[in-house]
Amino acid sequence: MVEGLDAARMTCWRAYIESSQRLLTALEDELREGSELSLADYHVLVLLSEAPRQRLRMGELAGRLVFSPSRLTYQISSMRRRGLVVRESCPQDRRGSEAVLTAAGLLALRRAAPQHLAAVRARFMDDLDEAEVAALTRVFTRLGDRLRDHTATTRPRGEHAASREPRDEHADSREPRGDRAAS
Repeated sequence: MVEGLDAARMTCWRAYIESSQRLLTALEDELREGSELSLADYHVLVLLSEAPRQRLRMGELAGRLVFSPSRLTYQISSMRRRGLVVRESCPQDRRGSEAVLTAAGLLALRRAAPQHLAAVRARFMDDLDEAEVAALTRVFTRLGDRLRDHTATTRPRGEHAASREPRDEHADSREPRGDRAAS
């Protein structure tokens, strides 16, 4: 028999589920209103903007986004139609392909970043003191590591090992800089 959650843990779980859904919905709505980008678009653009030569292999990108290969293919196809990215053969392995940030994609990211970061601050960070930020960082980093480890040991045959790579905990907190935009 599976052990249930005690009252404190059930309250914590429900508070997390509701607040995370409300936060993501609000951030998605505000981002789309101001930039016509989805959070998924934005996250792809951030990861590509921070990558060497602003390109990532599709398997690595899928792992970092926690997307299935088919979901990533759909996402990249949608972004390609809008001119935000292109998909090219991998120079080191012609069997593979890479998502590559375009100038239009970088511009879209740079334009969206200030409003998105303001929304992240207003909706999430502004009400937290330094101790709460540190505690949440520890909790979510540990949770992410555990979930990555679990995924790595249970992933289906043929799934890319990239899903085990550590995620960039700063990906949604940096201002655009130089020739690369972030967050």
